[in-house]
Amino acid sequence: MERVVIVTGANSGIGLALCERLLTEDSQLQLCLACRNMQRAEAARSALLTSHPYAHVDLLHLDVGSAQSVLAAAQEVKARYNRIDFLYLNAGIMPNPQLNVKAFFKGLFSRNVINMFATAEGLLTQQDLLNSDGLQEVFATNLFGHFLLIRELEPLLCEADHASRIVWTSSSNARRSAFSMEDIQHRNGTEPYSSSKYASDMLSLALNRHKNSQGLFSSVICPGLVMTNLTYGILPSFFWTIIMPIMWLIRIFTNTFTLTPYNGAEALHWLFLQKPESLDPRAKYHSLTSGLGTNYTQPHPMDIDEGMSEDLYSKLLELEKVVRKTLSERNADKEANGQRE
Repeated sequence: MERVVIVTGANSGIGLALCERLLTEDSQLQLCLACRNMQRAEAARSALLTSHPYAHVDLLHLDVGSAQSVLAAAQEVKARYNRIDFLYLNAGIMPNPQLNVKAFFKGLFSRNVINMFATAEGLLTQQDLLNSDGLQEVFATNLFGHFLLIRELEPLLCEADHASRIVWTSSSNARRSAFSMEDIQHRNGTEPYSSSKYASDMLSLALNRHKNSQGLFSSVICPGLVMTNLTYGILPSFFWTIIMPIMWLIRIFTNTFTLTPYNGAEALHWLFLQKPESLDPRAKYHSLTSGLGTNYTQPHPMDIDEGMSEDLYSKLLELEKVVRKTLSERNADKEANGQRE
């Protein structure tokens, strides 16, 4: 039976590289590119079909930062497919990243330079905004929208006759210090990206605890330091012209500088080949690249507290109720206004 694979954020970067690798691995799978920008999604589909002309590649309009879009996309998925084998949760944003230039140059000429590039710890802050649902934009896009999508697709993900897989694209920037259980949306902080990625690590653990018995398994990966549109937006282009030779040199001494989207997708592809029962729910699977360019995957234990992950899961369930109620009331108001007009 053909496997059904859905990839969010599939029109560029790691998501597109993953799709290319999956089709090379299994040309018979049904691949669905779930993207916000449909023009870019069409271009990605065309590129994939150029190298895999007989592949089955569908498009799905999905903005994970909008609850209404998530619900509509989920209805479309349930109408198209009768099962989901892999749901890759790859879409993410880091809006308006601000670089601490002083900390950057200080770290550049210190023994901490490799860790600085690998984790961006202490370097980046972001200016977050509220979305149309009244949620913090980074939290909604990187975490809650994906959580709502999982909840909507449970009928296809939690089936007794086969195991389904969820794979989160996390980050080395996911740090416990950036997350607060009292402020899960990170309204009061300056590192919403780090907070949202740490939250996805915790949510993955909670999902395994609640859903493994129903045939749903969740994993987390770290792509390493990858040069994508998100990364390039952090610094002016002339900085990258100066820095890139240094980064290629540093890669000789560290395995976390994957640099290309193809290399960054290594762990995502590796998980596609594994049996879920053999995986560690408390591990984050890292894409790594040796100085000679050899790609491999290695698990590292996550700094996760089970009690915290359970609390987050409960808070997300409560927030889901609030968001669904708000959407229902909003839609009812629209219908009433339409009838009056």
